Amino acid sequence: MTPYFFGYGSLVNRDTHSYPDAHPAQLVGWRRAWVRSAAFDRVFLSVTLDPETTISGLIAAVPNADWAALDARETGYARLSSGGAVKHPLTPAPDIAHYAVPASQQGHTTANTIILSYLDVVVQGFLREFGEDGVQAFFDTTDGWDTPILNDRAAPQYPRHKVLTTAETALVDHHLARLSARVE
Repeated sequence: MTPYFFGYGSLVNRDTHSYPDAHPAQLVGWRRAWVRSAAFDRVFLSVTLDPETTISGLIAAVPNADWAALDARETGYARLSSGGAVKHPLTPAPDIAHYAVPASQQGHTTANTIILSYLDVVVQGFLREFGEDGVQAFFDTTDGWDTPILNDRAAPQYPRHKVLTTAETALVDHHLARLSARVE
């Protein structure tokens, strides 16, 4: 049976990948968090165990169980079996994996900022999949908004950046202001 991945960040934005058979889904018992990856000197969006939280995302097929390209895209993360933690519409249930930055690789970095061009892509994906309520839920089920945010919109650093509409940009900015996030 074809395996699937559960994406909870940029993989929710279908414009950043071409994986087939994508469906909205939820990961039960996990919460998003911005974490510092010492190995890559960068802040990554990851997930941590939290029995009180369920997060939305997207599952998609990994044809021929060829994980190599996805593992390369998700460099800095470990691929974890999701077990039965993913709620999805598929029958029978496929094997599903998700990615997380290993605790052993989290730590101090010199680049302690969230890249806004990356966050923009994530929010655009959540808006398309789950609407404005889904965007709010993304922000509300993600920790680490005290991490400074680098405004790189004029010269995007994220390799899969996308152009946002004026309304999409305003939505991102609204939620960052709501959470008193510091954009530099």
